[in-house]
Amino acid sequence: MTSLFPALTTGPTGRVALRFGDRSLTYAELAAATGALADRVAGAGRVAVWATPTLETAVAVVAALEAGVAAVPLNPKSGEKELGHILTDSAPTLVLAAPGAELPPPLRDLARIDVDVEARGTSGTTPTPATDPEAPALVVYTSGTTGPPKGAVLPRRAIASTLDALADAWQWTGDDVLVHGLPLFHVHGLVLGILGPLRRGGSVRHLGRFGTDGVTRELNDGATMLFGVPTMYHRIAQALPEDPGLAQALGKARLLVSGSAALPVHDHERIAAATGQRVVERYGMTETLMNTSVRADGGPRPGTVGVPLPGVEVRLVEEDGTPLTSYDGETVGEIQVRGPNLFTGYLNRPDATAAAFTEDGWFRTGDMAVRDPDGYVRIVGRKATDLIKSGGYKIGAGEIENALLEHPGVREAAVTGEPDADLGERIVAWIVPADPQSPPAEGELADHVARRLAPHKRPRTVHYLTALPRNDMGKIMKRALTHD
Repeated sequence: MTSLFPALTTGPTGRVALRFGDRSLTYAELAAATGALADRVAGAGRVAVWATPTLETAVAVVAALEAGVAAVPLNPKSGEKELGHILTDSAPTLVLAAPGAELPPPLRDLARIDVDVEARGTSGTTPTPATDPEAPALVVYTSGTTGPPKGAVLPRRAIASTLDALADAWQWTGDDVLVHGLPLFHVHGLVLGILGPLRRGGSVRHLGRFGTDGVTRELNDGATMLFGVPTMYHRIAQALPEDPGLAQALGKARLLVSGSAALPVHDHERIAAATGQRVVERYGMTETLMNTSVRADGGPRPGTVGVPLPGVEVRLVEEDGTPLTSYDGETVGEIQVRGPNLFTGYLNRPDATAAAFTEDGWFRTGDMAVRDPDGYVRIVGRKATDLIKSGGYKIGAGEIENALLEHPGVREAAVTGEPDADLGERIVAWIVPADPQSPPAEGELADHVARRLAPHKRPRTVHYLTALPRNDMGKIMKRALTHD
């Protein structure tokens, strides 16, 4: 496999490749800076990257990939115990960081290279990139909700195939300018949000920190695509009624993409009504990169994550592993995927790797979905936390959450299942009311859901909160939802 970023050598040298605030690099400058750093890290084994939202992080990761060295992005918000586990598990030989960045104690004994974005390599000395498509490119650690984080080893072919499949689905070209404010230690912000534009020969403008004013500014200044997570789009939806400039700017975008969790249908509709734009959703995981997406050339389908990407096989299976033979848009099954976008395994965890795959090579995602007859996939939740078995029915928490969010008195909503002697599990709603002084009554919410979905899907218990617990990517942490 040749370079993951052909534009570094054959692209428009004067085009801006990366911009973080008032700092930027053209393709010529990026090629020189990554070439210089690639010289220094060649043969280093794995290298850790202190993944702050900076030019230095992007240069560090690209340089490692150009040198054929696997990069381990580190979340700067990780606690010392988690960082210690990741460093022990991945055993990097050095850490790449921005000059002046203060590293926590677990990293201080590791050899450090400060990333110089103004460095210039010596012509001809840049190492030849790894040619084996199975060679590790990134080791990205999962959130560790069921134990210590596991390192998903992503090979070069997974990155290339997923970005090329998205280019097909989204008609993504070098003319596109992407804006986002996503963290760079996760596949969404790093692989899609940084490596994606660079593979296309396009541009990316990172906001540093998400804000609707930054989105407005960049879309008015020629950005064509926006990537975000549902929390960001929810903030956009809330801001739109009082911010006509934001609505006008969003209307100029070629593509608005949401990922990392389901975007509530209510927010889809509010954004579409104000801007004339439909938000595109896609579905992926750390271990699989991207599996499905609504296509740019397809019809809008709010509430779905689209159809399988080119080269990716998707199927739904029953609890016993039997594949569903037909899709009716109602029957819930676990998503399993197969294709060149998959990781090669969990670092140092052959047991976990073996358990993650079926005998015939399908990856068990643990996500539950229904699939329409025309192939569109609708996620209903995680198998471990979002599949509720109540009164003989298998119910996905996601559709109940969407229904609750359509109630004007609900600002945020999460749904879980709790043991029930009669039903097996009862449906429990966790609500952040729009007006804390006058929350909607439990019976009112139950009737609201029953009218929109079905009586057996109504919540039996409602808890009122001031906020829902979320992780860095905006996902609701349902395991933290407990009551006395």
